[in-house]
Amino acid sequence: MPAPTSTRTLVIANQKGGVGKTTTSVNLAAALALGGLSVLVVDLDPQGNASTALGVDHASGTKGTYEVLIDGDPISDYVVDSPEAPNLHVLPATVDLAGAEIELVSVVARENRLKRALKKYVDENPVDYVLIDCPPSLGLLTLNALVAAREVLIPIQCEYYALEGVSQLMNTVDLVMAELNDELVLSTVLLTMYDARTRLAAQVADEVRAYFSEQTLPTVIPRSVRISEAPSYGQTVLTYHPESAGAVSYLEAAHEIARRGVKESS
Repeated sequence: MPAPTSTRTLVIANQKGGVGKTTTSVNLAAALALGGLSVLVVDLDPQGNASTALGVDHASGTKGTYEVLIDGDPISDYVVDSPEAPNLHVLPATVDLAGAEIELVSVVARENRLKRALKKYVDENPVDYVLIDCPPSLGLLTLNALVAAREVLIPIQCEYYALEGVSQLMNTVDLVMAELNDELVLSTVLLTMYDARTRLAAQVADEVRAYFSEQTLPTVIPRSVRISEAPSYGQTVLTYHPESAGAVSYLEAAHEIARRGVKESS
């Protein structure tokens, strides 16, 4: 896959749960890494599902995102390599991160903690992509991600209520752009859980494409048993079942994202 001229930092965000946010984060990361690019995944969700899917230990007591945000430790101290692909690195999250929302409230410049840490890491360890997987909420963890990133990627499931909550997320993105990060843009929308057998899925896809015409990727991610099964084996769908429709779709989506990045920077 084509490499960007500088590091692209994408936050995968949607405060609505169950839209395929973590699934999208880990599978795009693996696809980009398998395509020859170097990728860092920052797990910002206390559930640590991204760490699980990438085969990385995140048992209680494992050091990672919490120590970076609360103690100001360098990311490089806790980054581990994922067995899913060469050049795929992970900053794991543990349940300790659940308390970080409260602990960050009294911290000076609390919304800039991740941005500073990422800048230091990327300066010393150049990577092509940083993907930040957020919790399904708009708290201080997600705010840190939005301030640290240059691009927002929103996964939207092709189901009823799909656009519910997206307007709230966009309001937050606009506020962050105005007050904290004027470089932030909504660059990518990815349709997930697409069921070709239902008329509803096609209607939702048309609605999303009308609303986000430039940002929506042509590729849609199908509803897939293989995608759902993969994390239970500590894998992404790309290594668990590479020939499946889900794996092929995520590879195509990663190619589109990589091509767009090169086109925009040229």
